[in-house]
Formats: sequence, C-alpha cells, structure tokens
Amino acid sequence: MVKERARILVVGGGYVGMYTALRLQQKLRQEIGRGEAEITVVTPDPYMTYQPFLPEAAAGSISPRHVVVPLRRVLPHCRVVVGEVTAVAHTERTATLTTLATDEEGTGPLQLTYDELVLAPGSVSRTLPVPGLADHGIGFKTVEEAIGLRNHVIEQMDIASSTRDPAVRDAALTFVFVGGGFAGVEALGELEDMARYATRYYHNVTPEDMKWILVEASDRILPEVGEDMGRYTVSELRRRNIDVRLNTRLESCADRTAVLSDGARFPTRTVVWTAGVKPHPLLAATDLPLTDRGRLKCTPELTIEGVPHAWAAGDAAAVPDVTAREPGAHTAPTAQHAVRQAKVLADNIARSLHGQALRTYSHKYVGSVASLGLHEGVAHVYGRKLKGYPAWFMHRAYHLSRVPTFNRKARVFAEWTLSGLFKREIVSLGSLEHPRAEFELAAGGKPSDDRKDGPRGDENNNPKGLS
Repeated sequence: MVKERARILVVGGGYVGMYTALRLQQKLRQEIGRGEAEITVVTPDPYMTYQPFLPEAAAGSISPRHVVVPLRRVLPHCRVVVGEVTAVAHTERTATLTTLATDEEGTGPLQLTYDELVLAPGSVSRTLPVPGLADHGIGFKTVEEAIGLRNHVIEQMDIASSTRDPAVRDAALTFVFVGGGFAGVEALGELEDMARYATRYYHNVTPEDMKWILVEASDRILPEVGEDMGRYTVSELRRRNIDVRLNTRLESCADRTAVLSDGARFPTRTVVWTAGVKPHPLLAATDLPLTDRGRLKCTPELTIEGVPHAWAAGDAAAVPDVTAREPGAHTAPTAQHAVRQAKVLADNIARSLHGQALRTYSHKYVGSVASLGLHEGVAHVYGRKLKGYPAWFMHRAYHLSRVPTFNRKARVFAEWTLSGLFKREIVSLGSLEHPRAEFELAAGGKPSDDRKDGPRGDENNNPKGLS
C-alpha cells in the first residue's frame, strides 16, 4: 500500500521517460489497479526513438518504423499525452502544456497537477551562430531527419546525374558533416557506404566523383572509444577517400558554400550538423536548481537536489558519478547510463511511495561501440579494443540486445537477415515529405513558400524540421 494517492507525471518519452514509466507500471501494478496511483507521460511524439539505429535507418538497412517504439503499446497502464510541457512550477505542483488540440480549442495551454515529477525531456541539438546554418543545415537526431537525409543524398545523386552544369554537379556530390562524435561519424560512414553502393546504378556517377568531408573542431574523433581507436577511425575513413579535417570549424554555409576555418571552401547542397547537444530549453522554464551548464542538479538517488518529490535522469540531469575517482564528476549523457538510471529512478519512486530507503545509482561505464558502415566498426569495451568486422558485429549484437521489446528485436534481426540475402534498396521517397503537393497543383492551387523551389517543391528538399 502506498502512503497516499500518487499522481506521477513523466515529462519526456525518450530513454528515461519510457523506461521509467514501463518499470513504474510494473512496480505499481496493484496500486494502479486500486486507483491509488496513476502515471501520465507527456511527450511530443507518441513513440520512443532508438537513436543508435538512426544511421542504419538512413542507409536503408532498417525500416524507419522499426527504429521507434510506440508508447501506447508498451505503456498500456499509463496515460500517454502527445504534447509539450512548456513550463513547470514545482512549488505549486503544476505543469503547463500544449497538445495537438490546443490551437483547435482556442482555450490556451493546459494546467496539469501532479504529486511526483519525473523530468526527462532529453536534449536538443547544440548549434552555433554560423551564417547559413539555419537555412541550409540538416540535423541528425530524429528518425524524420535520418530518412529525410537519406532521400536528400539520393536526390543529390539524381541531380548530379541529370545536370549539364559542372558547378551544380560538384555541389550536389559534396557532402559536409560537422561533428566527430557518434552521430556524425556513424551517419557519415553509413551514408557514404550506401551512396558508394548506389553509384553502380548510375551511368555517369562514380564513387570518385563524390566528396565526403568530416569537420571536427577538436584534435580527435570518437573520444569515447579511446585515442587509439579514434586514430584508427581517421585512417579508415581516409582510406575510403573521406576528407577528415581535425582542429577545423565550419565558419559559414551561406549561399550553399561551406567555408572552413582552415580557409577551404566547398560549394555544397548538403551540410549535416551533429556537433553536440545541449539541455532541453524546458529546464530554464522551471523553478528547479540547475548547474552552470543548464542541467538539473541531482543526487546519487536521482532526486533533484534540495527539492522533494522531483526526480530526473538522462541528458537533462547532472547525476554524480559515485564510481569516479575524481570528486565532482558526473555520469556521461549516454544511452547506457540513461537506461540504467531509469530503472533505479522508477524503483526509488516506488520505494519512496512505500516509505522505504532509496537506492544509489552506481554503474561504471563499460565502453563504447561504433559502426563505420557495412562490416566496419570500432569498439572499446571492458578495456579491450576491437576494429573491423568484430567491432561491427559487436555493435549490432549489443544494440539488438538493448532495443526495447521482443517485437522490435525480431523485426530488426529479420531485416538484417534479409539485407544479407538481397541487394540494397536505393529508392528515394522524398515526395512523402509533401504528399499533397501534386494534388494542390492539379487542383489549381499554388505551392506554399516553403516548398516552391526544389524538385518536389521544397527548396532544400528536407522534411519539416530539418532546416
């Protein structure tokens, strides 16, 4: 029995939000059945995205719908609200949110009251005031961005194949990726591998015609896999004629020209921005304590420091690392920590409601794996370094074991098996991004301003939210 009725609000449907709600509905099953507890999950999307699979989805190795987990299916005992929390007043135990029906109703934002708060909105892309980035840059954080980028790359190859202008062809076949972390390196590796394969079906485009450029501001890439594996990754990418530029920044991408800090200039129609993340803006709209980097101050028990009935984990939380040798260290904002923190967080909420002592989160980082394309990868796990096929196989095996639900595991494994038996799919479905464009023209309408210039209407041929 819980000491009193508990209304639990989970903000965010990512790793922490989904896994916390999933474990809470198991831990509090009887209490939920008796009406002593209720769990509400507020999330902008009705699904959780398994982000490590985004590069493979972009390369066509995995279907986009198998990269996401529908929250309503895995959280049948929770109330899932598709909306966005815009402010939290924890002293009053209220959250302000908007839903898909807010504009239709015309009544303004909603006020949701709660007893226990789990704040896990995650992070957003960290951008810099680079001229032209907001107009031409493409992100790589959502499944929509991953599939939009795949369509964009293939359509640039179509443009290069059909144009008679050498300048247009050169810009179409130049792809610039900014950021040497997991997202940037894996996305570049998978898409370059896919594009190189696709050239066999073009009569006038060869792998040598394409320019793939990786720009990294520091002196190394993939720092999570260690210095040795980072150097190997640079060598491997350069062996594939990928131009890796360390200690280099993107100064501008205005007028479809990437200008780098080393003086290089590349006419390009593709600039992919993966240069890190920052805490979600929602955190600044709360009355909760934040660190100087904008993350929530947390205790090792995953409570928010000095605030009762408030909990946090994942990218939005600065969780003390009790396994670190140096004092004041925090756990890295990785999926490995987020999934394990969610389990402890849910257990501690249940313990708190039952008047029991809380557990401390303690997990030593075991290592990292990264894919560089089909049959290529690097890994640094439990102090052991792997590269090539063994690392690639470990990458797939690890993430297959971690992707939520048996349904998704089986579907992903089946797709990997089929991709090993049949040829790659190299079809671009860019028209999915504006499905009404053809009908509007047929009905005598005019394309809206945001899709009037590109091959299918959109100037940059990107889905909503990419630019």
